[in-house]
Amino acid sequence: MAVATLASNHHVLCFSSSNLRTRASPWLPSRGTILKLQKRAGLSSLVICSSSASQPREANAETAESCVNIGLQLFSKGRVKEALEQFETALTLNPNTMESQAALYNKACCHAYRGEGKKAADCLRLALREYNLKFGTILNDPDLASFRALPEFKELQEEARLGGEDIGYSFRRDLKLISEVQAPFRGVRRFFSVAFSAAAGISLLFTVPRLIRAIQGGEGAPDLVETAQNVAINIGGIIFLVAVFLWDNKKEEEQLAQISRDETLSRLPLRLSTNRVVELVQLRDTVRPVILAGDKETVALAIQKAERFRTELLRRGVLLVPIIWGEGREPKVDKKGFGGSQIAAASLPSIGEDFEKRVQSITAKSRLKSEVRFKAQVVSPTEWERWIKDQQKSEGVIPGEDVYIILRLDGRVRRSGKGMPDWQQILKELPPMEALLSKLER
Repeated sequence: MAVATLASNHHVLCFSSSNLRTRASPWLPSRGTILKLQKRAGLSSLVICSSSASQPREANAETAESCVNIGLQLFSKGRVKEALEQFETALTLNPNTMESQAALYNKACCHAYRGEGKKAADCLRLALREYNLKFGTILNDPDLASFRALPEFKELQEEARLGGEDIGYSFRRDLKLISEVQAPFRGVRRFFSVAFSAAAGISLLFTVPRLIRAIQGGEGAPDLVETAQNVAINIGGIIFLVAVFLWDNKKEEEQLAQISRDETLSRLPLRLSTNRVVELVQLRDTVRPVILAGDKETVALAIQKAERFRTELLRRGVLLVPIIWGEGREPKVDKKGFGGSQIAAASLPSIGEDFEKRVQSITAKSRLKSEVRFKAQVVSPTEWERWIKDQQKSEGVIPGEDVYIILRLDGRVRRSGKGMPDWQQILKELPPMEALLSKLER
């Protein structure tokens, strides 16, 4: 769990176990609140601790703060049902904004652990709408990995992508910033489309009366042909500029949806040949993942063919990611992390541990390069299947067909195709890792 609350300005958020490694949080509550993340047996737990400046309270006084703390301690011990009761109690004890956010978020984590997707989504939706929860926290927290494999998460993510005042506004704003970087001239086109449409409309207001006078004829009437041409030009210009504006809006929505899918893809987990579990984002600039999705026999045959070109594919940074349809139809919800063992869950990256610095660390990159081999194993196949089928829908492919997807070094989709890839063609298409084109792709 990655969210807790601050009862007042005199309280500091910290984790209960002092002998565990401290991790930085990706976001800070207002007014100087400090978040620190620690892990015990692969489960994150967050506790609110009072500073020395805080007012003394009765030892037995039940508050929203104390209930959240007790609930987190119970959850860390695997007593999820009792933890859930504590979070529900906290919501009845007149909690402040941060306490409400923590209680709802951690309650959602409990529901996700129990496989109750709808209840988890309802808690997160309320926290997003009323208590300023950041959607990025939901994307990054390993405790919600099982929830991210459910249809309820997809619905919640789509609501956040569409944005608005009710839910996910900051998430949509971040997506739009990325979109503007990728398409910097879209805003310029929109500005000129609106400006020229307004100018054509104003001109039309003056030319329509002239056209009426030209039709009526008489002395001093304007030339009918010339006036009609001006009206036609103004109307045609407005239609064209409005069409450009609407086309830009449609393309932006498609791009926002793709960026959202790319963000989801970057958080999907893989197990390397050394049995280390990493998120795909940690492999950026290091490999070009090639996702092979299909039935068992088809994927096995594609991998067998790839073995003939192993050396050259490795020179180009290719990492095979096989996904067998239906392999994850029965995800286990009684284990933490991405449906794997507790050992695997403990090794999963979290939003703590100064995530961005760890991803960009030269030392970490070097270590990853030594661990990456020719093939990786997916963790949480359900999440991977869901992402691939969403990608297929966006490209007009029937979900569930055999496909391959080649990713760039920066983690974005390079191209995809039906069936399995032609490895000789891929060798011609992909430049070696040391080539200039590969450096430009990073």
